[in-house]
Amino acid sequence: MAEARSEADVTPEAEASSEAEATPGGQATPGGEASSEAEATPEGQASSEGQASSAADASSEGEATPEGKAEQSALALIDDSELKGALEAILLVVDEPVTEIVLAQILEQPTERIAATLVTVAEGYTAAGHGFDLRKVAGGWRLYTRPEYAPYVERFVLDGQSVRLTQAALETLAVVAYKQPVTRSRISAIRGVNCDGVIRTLVSRGLVEECGTEPESGAFLYRTTTLFLEKLGMNSVNDLPPLAPFLPDDVEEIADANQ
Repeated sequence: MAEARSEADVTPEAEASSEAEATPGGQATPGGEASSEAEATPEGQASSEGQASSAADASSEGEATPEGKAEQSALALIDDSELKGALEAILLVVDEPVTEIVLAQILEQPTERIAATLVTVAEGYTAAGHGFDLRKVAGGWRLYTRPEYAPYVERFVLDGQSVRLTQAALETLAVVAYKQPVTRSRISAIRGVNCDGVIRTLVSRGLVEECGTEPESGAFLYRTTTLFLEKLGMNSVNDLPPLAPFLPDDVEEIADANQ
């Protein structure tokens, strides 16, 4: 009986102790696993975030690289000598004055640099005494022969043949240039003769063009063209010489054309 009681007493305590010992151990194991998982999770997240950040950075760099290269390509600065040569090559093949903006777009250079280089080139031609010069005409730049060599150029180009405007055409063109925009009736009133045929001739030659209608009468308005400025070697009609010194004092109607 004593042995049975001792076994009975010992067994529950032992089992309780064993369970108590086992329980912390058992709890420790899940806790350890939880702790491991808890520790592993932030590290895993941190690792994942690090990889994601690296990937994002790499992606950003990958996206930025083409843009950076494109920007560098667009802003690539060539040296002054190469830029001068490129401008000269383009100006030799143009058939009308080309603007600084167009040249800047073609050469992918700042407009300010193109403008400064053109001025430098023009001054260099003048200083060197070349038979041609670079001028800004009708809002653009183009190479021209120098006026002092015009007789030789005319002899070569015309070879004794010349097509000139008639006196009536020159007078009509002068009225349009100084009074533009102007109607045909106004031109006829200033000249004292009908000018419809002369206007058609000037339009066909590209020296005069229509530019709208007069609000009161609905008559067509006329003005000079870019070709007109190019032929006269002027940048704008503001470069036209004053007309009054060339007019008789008693011709008030024509003198009004200069106002």
